[in-house]
Amino acid sequence: MTDRRKNGGPKLLSGGNPQIPKGEGDGPVQDYIRAMPDWKRDIGRWLDDLIVRTVPDVHKAVKWNQPFYGNEGDGWFLSFRCYTNYVQLQFLKGTSLDPVPPKESKHAEMRYLDIHEGDELDESQLRSWINQASKLPGENM
Repeated sequence: MTDRRKNGGPKLLSGGNPQIPKGEGDGPVQDYIRAMPDWKRDIGRWLDDLIVRTVPDVHKAVKWNQPFYGNEGDGWFLSFRCYTNYVQLQFLKGTSLDPVPPKESKHAEMRYLDIHEGDELDESQLRSWINQASKLPGENM
């Protein structure tokens, strides 16, 4: 585990995921993104911007040390978090998306997209998945 509190930053859990207090709204999400290590911070900014451009009235929160995005009053449709070598985008009802995101989960409906440093991302496909996910009933957590 790396501890950045000595430098005024949040603690990084194993795998480099920032430990951020839970909270509702954009502020905690931006705190999480600022605390993401290295190249992952740019991915976090880009994802947050893409999600907001795709779903302008998206509701945000940090829960379980990761940002969640949803429709207020209707639960959450996606989240992301840092791992050692990638940022994982988590579609909570991913099996309902077309096409289904590539990585399976032990949770029946969840699907993942792992983003590694240097990956070329298909923004059009990501926007489509985000848009589709935002129209599904959300998960209450």
